[in-house]
Amino acid sequence: MASGGVERLRRRADYLRVQAAERRIALPGLLLQAAPGEVGCCRVGFTASRKVGNAVTRNRARRRLKALASEILPGHAISGHDFVLVARQGTPLRDYAALRRDLEAALKKLKLWQAPAEAPSGASASGAA
Repeated sequence: MASGGVERLRRRADYLRVQAAERRIALPGLLLQAAPGEVGCCRVGFTASRKVGNAVTRNRARRRLKALASEILPGHAISGHDFVLVARQGTPLRDYAALRRDLEAALKKLKLWQAPAEAPSGASASGAA
């Protein structure tokens, strides 16, 4: 996954570095923290505190954030940054489409959003016929 994919943050020191960068945006479904990372690489970590709920609820919240990250970050996040997605109390029950909008809005507010690569012009013409 090193080329264009999303890797995981594994070490506590990486989480603390992202937190110390103080680039964050809180939305109803999640908190996004970002910091410059390795060039050409996008890494992400996930966390859910006990404020979110019991272990089952926290794990559900993390799974939802992981699904969002794998869907959105590879195509839209500017590479060379590390991200931490923090679950909030509303994360486990929030509509998935709303969570998606939250992550997209957070990336845009932090100016870390990039439009996906354009599809070849021949691909759209064949679908219209």
